[in-house]
Amino acid sequence: MDRKAIFTENAPAPMGAYTQAVRAGDFVFTSGQLPIDPALNKVTETSIEGQSRQVLKNLREILIKAGGALEGAVMVRVYLKDLNDLKGMNEVYGEFFGEDPPARMVFEAARLPGDVRIMMDAVAYVKR
Repeated sequence: MDRKAIFTENAPAPMGAYTQAVRAGDFVFTSGQLPIDPALNKVTETSIEGQSRQVLKNLREILIKAGGALEGAVMVRVYLKDLNDLKGMNEVYGEFFGEDPPARMVFEAARLPGDVRIMMDAVAYVKR
């Protein structure tokens, strides 16, 4: 099986020993994405809606670099600092995925890197 690390400057650079994503065959597996604005290299949004939007933009850019699209996502995992933010996150999530969303799991996480409110990762199908 072919395996290729994915990197784009249009998403936050990894802060440790990992890559933004790995393409393995026809699938892309992203690392967890934080609501970091890649142009400023910092979190600029405080609301759950703003942070969710930034995370999804970052995931979209990584999947585009891998030759795919956000619409190719088959599984998304969402980590929320507080499950009370689920409604606000869902509103933004719907803007990006519309009527045909991928499978999804949502977790409440005791603490996320940088004390952000949300982190997401995705698995996407990418045609060769």
